[in-house]
Amino acid sequence: MTTYPIPVTDRRETARTDARDRRRKPLARLFLGEREDARWLRPAFWALLALTAVVYLWDLSVSGYANSFYAAAVLAGTKSWEAFFFGSLDSSNFITVDKPPASLWVMVLSARLLGFSSFSLLLPQALMAVGSVALVWGTVRRTLARVGTTTANLGALLAGFVVAATPAAALMFRFDNPDALLVFLMTAGAYCTVRALPKGSWKWIALAGVALGFAFLTKMLQGLLVLPAFGLVYLFAARTSWGRRVVGLLIAAGSLVVSAGWWVVAVWLWPAESRPYIGGSTNNTVLDLVFGYNGLGRIFGGSGNGGGGGGMTGGTAGSSFGGSTGLNRLFSSEMGLEISWLLPAALIALIVGLVVVGRRHLADPARAGLVLWGGWLLVTGLVFSYMSGTIHPYYTVALAPAIAGLVGTGGALLWHARERFVGRLGLAAMIGITAFWGWCLLNENPTWLPWLRWVMLAGGLLSAALVVIGSVPSLRKLVTVGVLAGTLFGLSGTTAYALATTTVAHSGSIPSVGPAGSSSGGMGGGGTGGMPGGAGGPGGSTSGSESSGSTSDDGSQQGPGGTPPEGMTGEAPEGADGTAPGGASGTTEGSTGTTDGTAEGSTDGAPSGMGGGGSTTSSALQKLLEASDAKWAAAVNGSQSAAQLELDTDTAVMAIGGWSSDPAPTLAEFKAWVAAGDIGYYVSSGSGGGMGGGSSTASAIQEWVAANFSSTTVGGQTVYDLSSTK
Repeated sequence: MTTYPIPVTDRRETARTDARDRRRKPLARLFLGEREDARWLRPAFWALLALTAVVYLWDLSVSGYANSFYAAAVLAGTKSWEAFFFGSLDSSNFITVDKPPASLWVMVLSARLLGFSSFSLLLPQALMAVGSVALVWGTVRRTLARVGTTTANLGALLAGFVVAATPAAALMFRFDNPDALLVFLMTAGAYCTVRALPKGSWKWIALAGVALGFAFLTKMLQGLLVLPAFGLVYLFAARTSWGRRVVGLLIAAGSLVVSAGWWVVAVWLWPAESRPYIGGSTNNTVLDLVFGYNGLGRIFGGSGNGGGGGGMTGGTAGSSFGGSTGLNRLFSSEMGLEISWLLPAALIALIVGLVVVGRRHLADPARAGLVLWGGWLLVTGLVFSYMSGTIHPYYTVALAPAIAGLVGTGGALLWHARERFVGRLGLAAMIGITAFWGWCLLNENPTWLPWLRWVMLAGGLLSAALVVIGSVPSLRKLVTVGVLAGTLFGLSGTTAYALATTTVAHSGSIPSVGPAGSSSGGMGGGGTGGMPGGAGGPGGSTSGSESSGSTSDDGSQQGPGGTPPEGMTGEAPEGADGTAPGGASGTTEGSTGTTDGTAEGSTDGAPSGMGGGGSTTSSALQKLLEASDAKWAAAVNGSQSAAQLELDTDTAVMAIGGWSSDPAPTLAEFKAWVAAGDIGYYVSSGSGGGMGGGSSTASAIQEWVAANFSSTTVGGQTVYDLSSTK
């Protein structure tokens, strides 16, 4: 009897069946990993997530309501579903915030579930840090799968740790600005893109489009800066035919347009007279935000955008508006402290990593990972470096996943290639340059842990030397010692600075990183930029930082007192007399206000103040507004002043002029609302100009109120009762 060999197809099917039988059940695989994995790998991942959660959730309420502008919008959303949908600043829906509402939706849902408080406001932000770490881990692990299980997991763990240990992340994932959700969604898009590659899955690439669509609804065009990298990776690395790749990209584009456009279309179709004014726009449309104030205006300036390269700060590199344009912007002063600790290492990992993968197939997962993270870093980094419109240092948190992905992916590839000289050279360069650059950055605050910078420098350079010496065959084990020690020393600076950032209270619209008493960044703060040894850059002079930094008496870091809205170019703060609506003294131009963080009448012990703790609401004014039954208890010039009054009085306050001198309301509209009894009081801001209210309309409204209504002084503030004329 003739025996025939088992067909190849049957053998392959048998092998696949055996592999499936060896796999753990899904739940066990989730917590324990694959049977082939080292037992400690998956528990190490869960330990990383647990550590991130503990650090980011610990004393989360220390910053109170953080940015009162967004906190007030969240409070409004808990009272009105219409305010929730549009992202209104007040529950009576006069005007929206100057961003799309996606990040507010998450915080409002948390506040509705748990009750409005500092903790419920910031809880989703901290949890998104944990999610971002997990997504970076999963993305890097998949791209390195063919390198080896242990190497892939180690690279993924390193990448996840780098995200958590980035100072900009430690700042923004404990703050209520939109950037936390933005980073989480972009990272989710990267993960979905990598999941789409093995089979060219249109479903996964469509999910990537959905993630970027909601990133657009979080911070508009900034959420799409990663789009070129994702599209390029799928087009060249997806394991399917060219035709299916093109179809997949078209489906992804469609999912992006739908997920980003449904809210835009809904607002466009909604009658303008029955919805709030779109804050930040000049014509009450979302499209004006897309292509103007929150879009091209950010890149090229104009459309309400002041100066990345100058503006009110004169182009200082550590300023709240980003400083002078150029490749050194990301390395200068506050931006450098927030994001650049491992930026040189990431660039080395990208370049040398591509050399190591050599002429592998375009669809090689490791190459795809380098291109994905590298494209993200280069496109976003170059835009941040050269954009002429409004840019703040904390925007750089958008680079954290890319830097982490490159350090983890590139570092693992170089470790895998350590038998080759190029691998050892790349590892030594990453370690040595990281140690030197960390030393430069720590020199920005020479009195804080002064020993750390020298330990980091000496340990890092010695570790790099061990890696190089390991080129001698008989000393090859020194490479392992050098890499392990170098990793610890290289991460020490960024980790310490991130931990210090989490222990400090942050408030206002332009928070900064670092320990209590740090005075980097802020309006007019920081130095004049430059690289090590240059004035103002790390290692250089920081003249002016002491007078214009932003720290309060309790050690909290805040935006500068009377922080100007994004895009302003030097108008005076609220009120020519130096007092902000609310009652307590504000700050004069160029100075920094301080509070004890417990404004009278505020809830949760939240630091109060206009844009950074510069004012508090007097108890007398608080009681007056709380007693009002009008649709808007009061009207005041500027969103920041209105937001603080809302938080302190739990009432709706009309923000005349919005955040950036919006043409709303008109004088005729204001008169009609007063006649209908919809506005209880007008709280004077002195000159009628300044933050958000510095328009001719705001001045005309204030002049009309002063001419027709009697004023009284309440808690040191001029207040007009709009229910009775003179």
